[in-house]
Amino acid sequence: MTQHFCGPTRMRTLRTAFQHSGAFATWTWSPTFTWRGDMASRIGSNRRQASDRRGVTERSRAPQGAVRRTQMITTYGIGSMVALEDRSFIISGLHTWRIDEAPVIYEPNLRKWLGVKKFRLPPAASPPAGDGVRVRLFPEMYSCVECKTLQPFSRFGSPRGKSRCGACDRPLTPSRFVVACANGHIDDFPYWEWLHYRADASNGDLLGRHELSLHNIGGTASLRSIVVKCSCEAKPVSMEGALSRGALESIGVRCKGGRPWLGRDAGEDDCTESPRALQRGSSAAWFPVQRSSLSIPPFSQAVHGLVNKHLESLMDYKDDKGALAVAIRTITAPTHYTQEQVLKAFLAHLALDTEKSDDNDTPSSASARLRGKEYKELTEGTTNVTRDDDFECEAAKVDLTDPIPQGLDKVMLVKRLREVRALQSFTRLEMPDPEFPLSRPAALSRQESDWLPAIEVRGEGVFLRLDGDLLRAWEGSEGPLARANRMRDNHQAQLIRRAEISQDGPPKSDIRSPITPRFVLLHTLAHALINEWSLDCGYPAAALRERIYSSADMAGVLIYTATSDSAGSLGGVVGQGELHKLRKSLRTAMDRISWCSQDPPCMESEATGTDSLNLAACYACVLLPEISCETNNTFLDRALLIGTPDTPEIGFFH
Repeated sequence: MTQHFCGPTRMRTLRTAFQHSGAFATWTWSPTFTWRGDMASRIGSNRRQASDRRGVTERSRAPQGAVRRTQMITTYGIGSMVALEDRSFIISGLHTWRIDEAPVIYEPNLRKWLGVKKFRLPPAASPPAGDGVRVRLFPEMYSCVECKTLQPFSRFGSPRGKSRCGACDRPLTPSRFVVACANGHIDDFPYWEWLHYRADASNGDLLGRHELSLHNIGGTASLRSIVVKCSCEAKPVSMEGALSRGALESIGVRCKGGRPWLGRDAGEDDCTESPRALQRGSSAAWFPVQRSSLSIPPFSQAVHGLVNKHLESLMDYKDDKGALAVAIRTITAPTHYTQEQVLKAFLAHLALDTEKSDDNDTPSSASARLRGKEYKELTEGTTNVTRDDDFECEAAKVDLTDPIPQGLDKVMLVKRLREVRALQSFTRLEMPDPEFPLSRPAALSRQESDWLPAIEVRGEGVFLRLDGDLLRAWEGSEGPLARANRMRDNHQAQLIRRAEISQDGPPKSDIRSPITPRFVLLHTLAHALINEWSLDCGYPAAALRERIYSSADMAGVLIYTATSDSAGSLGGVVGQGELHKLRKSLRTAMDRISWCSQDPPCMESEATGTDSLNLAACYACVLLPEISCETNNTFLDRALLIGTPDTPEIGFFH
C-alpha cells in the first residue's frame, strides 16, 4: 500500500536582483511571480506592494543573497539548486524571466548553430534591465531540528519569510536528499516508500496515520546514522544504501518526471529513466550544457554592431531592394558608416542564414564546422582592424635571430577577442559529452523560446599551430598510437555504457570515440602552457582557458583569458606569444612536466582520472581548474609531450 501524505502546497518564489554596483545578483523572497517597481520599493519593507503594467501585484522582501551574472550560466543556471541561509531553492525557468529590457547579445555563428534568434544577459533588477531571476522552494520536504517532524514545508506553519517550525519555534532544515534522473528530472526523496517498503506488515499498523520523522541516532553525518521513523509503528529504516545505483528502482520507485523549475504541474509522465538518490549539494545534481563561439570576421567588425540593432527590421525588406535601400540609408545617416558598409554587413547575415546544414547534424559536427571557421581566421589573422572591432589577430614577428620554436609552424598573437557562452540545457547524474548528444534535453522554459541566456567575455590570447610534417610523422608511429588508443577504448566503453543506460540513446554501432594522438597532444600542451604562463604573466590558472582545434585539417590550440571585465585584456598573455618568451616558456614547461612528485606511479599509470580517461596526468603535473579545461581534465598524457624514461621518442617535444 502506498499512501500519499504530501498534500498540495503553494509554490513560493524568489527573485534575483542584479545591483548596479559590480556584476552581482541579489536574491529576494517573493511569494508570487511578478512585480515591478522602483529600486527603493523593491528592497524595502516586506509590507510594501507595487503593481506592474499588467496589474499583477506582488509583495516585496529584502534581498536574501547575491550571485554574479556569469554564475547564472555556469553555476546557478536554470534547474540548479541554491542554498540561501536556512532554505533551499531551485532556479526557475525562462518563462518567469522578464527580459524585455535586458541587454541583447549578438553572435550570429552561435545563433545559427543553436537555432535561436538571439541571446540575452540574465535580467537585472535595476531598471531598465528587468526585475531579476526567480527561484522556487525546493526540495519541499523539511525537518525540524527539535521535534524531528519530516513533512512538506507548508505544513509546518512557518511565519512568512522565515523557516521555523510553527509548533516548537525551532529552525527547519531542507531535505538532505533528492531524486534525479539522466533526463534532468528531479523530485523530493520518497521517504514514505523507502520506509514502508522494508516494513514488516505483521509488526505494525501500516493502515494507520503516517507522520514521518527524521532522526540522527549516531551523532555523525553517515547515512547509517540517519533514520526515518513513522507513527504507524513500522520498523525504522536508515538511509544507508539509498544513494546506491538501482536502490530506488529495486523498491519499485519510478521517475515521476518532476520539473519544479518549470512549475508544480510541469512534470513529464513518460520518463523511462531509472531515478537515483543524491545528496542535495552533490555536484552531480546539475551539469550545464554550454555552447560557446568566438566573434570572428566578418561579424566581429564594428559595423555589425549597428546592423545587429536593426537586423529584424532589415530582414523585413530583404526581398524589396528599394525598401531595403531606404532602410539602410535611414539607419546609416546618423553614423560614420557608409551605406555600402552596412549593406555588405547585412548581406553577410543573409548568407549565414541561407547556409545549408547537414540534415544529420550532431552537436559535435556543428561544433566542428564552427571551430573550422575560427581556425581559419586564427591562422590567417586580420588586416585593417578598427578600434571598435572585437577580433584582432596578427602573426608574431619572426627573423633569423628569433625563429619559431621547433615543433610549431605558426604563432599568432590574438590581441583582442570576444567569446559568447550560452546555456543551452543541463543534465543530471552524468556530465554532458560532446560526442554523446542529449537524448532528451532538459527544457529551460515551459513554452518554446527563441532566445537563450548568455554572457560575453573579452580578452586576449595566443594561438599555436603545430608543424604539420612533424605531426603527421609522429602520430603515425606505434608508441603514440598505442597510448592514445588506450584512452580511446576507455572512452568508447564509457559512451556505450551511457547508451545502454539511456533507452533513447544511439545504437552501439554508431558510437565512435574521436580521441586521437593529435588531440591528446594538443590538449596536454595547452595544460602545460597554462600552468607555466600562470606563473609568468600573473594570471591564476583559473583565469586562462583553452580552445582545442583538432581534426584531419586542424592542429592548433588557443590559450586565452576569459574574464567579463577589463582585466582580460591587459597584454600579459599576448606577451607570452613573443617568440623569445614562448621558446623559454615551452622549454621550462617541458622541463617542469618531465618530473612529477607522484612519479613513478604517475608516469607508469595504465589509466587515471575520471572513467580512466587519462594516462600520465595528475594534479601535481598537468591537471587544471575545471573551468579552464574543455573536457573536464580528461584525455591527457604528458608522455606524449616528453616521452617516458624508457621510450623518450614517443614524446613530440622530446
